[in-house]
Amino acid sequence: MDKTPAPIFRRQNAIQSSSAIPSSSPAFGTPVHPLRPFNVNAPKSAILPIILPPATLRPLAFRTFTKKHSLTLTSSALQELASFIGRHCGSGWREEGLAERVLEEVSRSWKNRNGGVIVEGTSKELHDILKTLEGNMSGGKIVGQGRGLPRGDSMLEVQDGDTANTRLGIRPAGLTREDSNASFGLSGPGAQEDGNEDDDNSNDPRAWLNVINAYEQPRLVYNVGKKHFERETTKPSLLPPASHKTTVFRNRYQVIHQRLLRSEAFQTSSVSSSRRRTLQRSLSKQQSLKITPIANMLGRHGSNHMLLGQLVILPTGDLAISDLTGTIALSLAQAVAIPEDAAWFCPGMVVLVDGVYEEEEESVGKGLSGSSGVGGTLGGRFQGFFIGQPPCEKRQATLGISGPEGGQDHTIGGGFGWIDFLGVGSERAVGAKMRRIERRLMHHASQDTPSRGRAVIMGELNLDQPRALQALRKILSLYAAEPQGSAPVTFVLAGNFTQHAVMARGGSGGSIEYKEYFDALASALSDSPTLLQSSTFVFVPGDNDGWVSSLTAGASVPLPRKPVPDMFTSRVRRAFATANSEAGNHDGIHGSAVWTSNPSRMTLFGPSHELVLFRDDLSARLRRTCVTLKPQANEEDAASDAMDLDDANETTTTTTPPVTDDVRTAQKLVKTLLDQGYLAPFRQSIRPVHWDYSSALHLYPLPTAMALIDTTAPPFCITYEGCHVMNPSSVLIPGRKGVGRWIEYDMMGQQGKVRECTL
Repeated sequence: MDKTPAPIFRRQNAIQSSSAIPSSSPAFGTPVHPLRPFNVNAPKSAILPIILPPATLRPLAFRTFTKKHSLTLTSSALQELASFIGRHCGSGWREEGLAERVLEEVSRSWKNRNGGVIVEGTSKELHDILKTLEGNMSGGKIVGQGRGLPRGDSMLEVQDGDTANTRLGIRPAGLTREDSNASFGLSGPGAQEDGNEDDDNSNDPRAWLNVINAYEQPRLVYNVGKKHFERETTKPSLLPPASHKTTVFRNRYQVIHQRLLRSEAFQTSSVSSSRRRTLQRSLSKQQSLKITPIANMLGRHGSNHMLLGQLVILPTGDLAISDLTGTIALSLAQAVAIPEDAAWFCPGMVVLVDGVYEEEEESVGKGLSGSSGVGGTLGGRFQGFFIGQPPCEKRQATLGISGPEGGQDHTIGGGFGWIDFLGVGSERAVGAKMRRIERRLMHHASQDTPSRGRAVIMGELNLDQPRALQALRKILSLYAAEPQGSAPVTFVLAGNFTQHAVMARGGSGGSIEYKEYFDALASALSDSPTLLQSSTFVFVPGDNDGWVSSLTAGASVPLPRKPVPDMFTSRVRRAFATANSEAGNHDGIHGSAVWTSNPSRMTLFGPSHELVLFRDDLSARLRRTCVTLKPQANEEDAASDAMDLDDANETTTTTTPPVTDDVRTAQKLVKTLLDQGYLAPFRQSIRPVHWDYSSALHLYPLPTAMALIDTTAPPFCITYEGCHVMNPSSVLIPGRKGVGRWIEYDMMGQQGKVRECTL
């Protein structure tokens, strides 16, 4: 008789595991299975796909996308979602709430990618989201967040580059209004969660100071169809295709056009407003204004129109106006500016012109004369009677916020509050949190102690002038003598750092001498080590600085222009390293030197304070290229009411002080620049621009402040539409020997003041 046990009993005796569980039936020899292998080999639950009609899913999709996330689904997108949910969620899509989780995840991912307000089924973004989501589903449920689905705490893991920018500005679901802003990551230095706001690094306001190079700024393009700003995904180049030049003009025009249509004067509502309507009163007596495309004037001889277009010069040398539909010759012989003498009008600017279309006699009834069709040059001319700048829009209106806190409950409606224009977080996402941090860090300042939230802005600093370095030493010594802990958060030093184009042998030596000038600057900065330890020094180049001046010899260089090369500034960086090492504080935030581009942006506490830094002699260029207009006969509507003048040098009185010529010049310059919303509103031959980086020159939304270093304009501090514009001019005052000049800007109060000192 065979005594060999059956295989099942042999297997039972062979099992030896410390993680085994007791058998359910020991008497019958039920095999014991280890706990861990049992879980690993567990089969996944299967889902039986179904055909889900889009109409059945529409109510749930409407509640999730439209009511909750303010998105609009197209029929093609609804079809894609219904097919995906039916295939991966099966019959439990409604009872088990599987479809709602999928729709919530798709909507958050769509907003995280800045896909726009309208969700289209043919878009690549939606297909990528569904593909990523498919790999993270099991049994109809989302079992993992995946790399493409940043949610919850994963948004705090901010990396460098574009990955960080795409994770900002979207409010994650599942959080209340009060707590939602606390979960957002920030791309600026020292960004932390609310729970870590009391750390040593975040107690210094400079932890929230960020200098943004123009070449690192997000490149955004306005999409007319979606009425939304989109991130440009193509790789930028300094030598792009010629079609990108057209994109520059199209984007400028569309941004101004959508901004203008929201203006009160262009609204068709029958409800009247008590607000003054300067353009409506002066340009037209009708209830609302209307812009006519140039191509729509064909066959309408003698009719009155208002055009929005760019002033251009035809090959014949005549002035013309051009929009996206066509170009027509423009006559401004009888035109007057509204308001009079309040702004400059130069070729390259986008302007409003009111007048009459006059066809040529031989072309009446024949359409175009000598043109290439719609989009070409129209026959005849447009006789302009009034010309004006397109009025700019306040920052609060652009971002769709109001109220002192700028929180979620203070909304105007619409706006671009969720757009992260600078890569530091959007206003609607992190604005409230940044203001809470600002109040916590800045409330310690008293009347006896100077505020920490100050920016010292110096004008043109010619290092090849010994008196300029003497003035710099004097200015720094004044701030070094202030109480400890009250040093300004930043110092801005602007070029030209030499009087001539040194790299082109322009009269101040060559590259060796250029390096020695910055070595002398390092020596001057080293005399104030306490400032080097506690402040950020920002250096903005001019047209005479290297390397680009070696090719242009000091002429207008393309904007934006890169910083001064590191090989010339090594001694300055060494001075900061030496001062920080002598301080002995290895845990705190040290002083630093930032060599940035021209123009560049500086933000403090995220989107709460935005300061534009721009070095250019705009005033002289405007006077050289402006169009001469007919003086207005009636001077009742003067330019004095066109701007909100805020002169920091004058004390508040009950009577209005007389407006000087310098103030009028400053008003004219500021209004022209901010109404254009562009830092280089000239022809390409007058002020070249790198086409792929033109978005860095846009002033939309308006910054909270702007440092315009213009040596051809008088120094001023003026507020226009909530934007405080300052011009320190040059450090050395022409005609006044032994006097230094600069501007001290209080970021918290958004007020600048021109200061002077004797050397």
